[in-house]
Amino acid sequence: MNAQTFEKDSFKTKSGKNLDIFFIKHSSLILKYNGYLIYVDPVTMFTNYSLQPQADMILVTHEHADHFDPNAIDTLKKENTKIILNLSTRDKLGEGTDIKNGDKINPEPFLSIEAVPAYNTTPGREHFHPKGRDNGYILTIDGLRIYIAGDTEDIPEMNNIKNIDIAFLPVNQPYTMTVDQAVHAAKMIKPVILYPYHYSDTNVEEIKTRLATESPAIEVRIRELQ
Repeated sequence: MNAQTFEKDSFKTKSGKNLDIFFIKHSSLILKYNGYLIYVDPVTMFTNYSLQPQADMILVTHEHADHFDPNAIDTLKKENTKIILNLSTRDKLGEGTDIKNGDKINPEPFLSIEAVPAYNTTPGREHFHPKGRDNGYILTIDGLRIYIAGDTEDIPEMNNIKNIDIAFLPVNQPYTMTVDQAVHAAKMIKPVILYPYHYSDTNVEEIKTRLATESPAIEVRIRELQ
């Protein structure tokens, strides 16, 4: 990346290529594979995207302003940029490809994307993220499986999410998960590596401490994703 420096972790894919994940803030990420750039939930309040290279793909989980920013998308897109998002956000943006919970697409030879449910379950909080509207995403990039949960609680559908190498789980009630819920979600998904994200002032070190005892096979990495 250029102009701005973000925290970065690197992983090897099935064919031995590098996947770099850049941590911007909150739910905003950049995934770089073999020169291909995927921006996840890019929002101008977290960084100046005009200082970054334009996107090959932009992935948006839902319509809230801390995830969906038309100005950031306009800055990042080029002529052939693929924009993948849920239906309600597609309606607001007026462009892109909408996919719904359960859909699976293969936008590139090395990439598949599955949209999975993301919603609130706590009584009185269902309106924040109603069932069926928003997406989480499972990306398979050259064999490496990455779960980006979006805004959700520890929903039962997580029991169906398998073989995840890297997971991003949101931790900030009342909008997403408590620490207890995040620990429960991690135990359902059993990722190799877990990144708490979208965590505001939540003490996510508690997740790392608890899983070290309760599910030591899960490596918890804390990055600046408040």
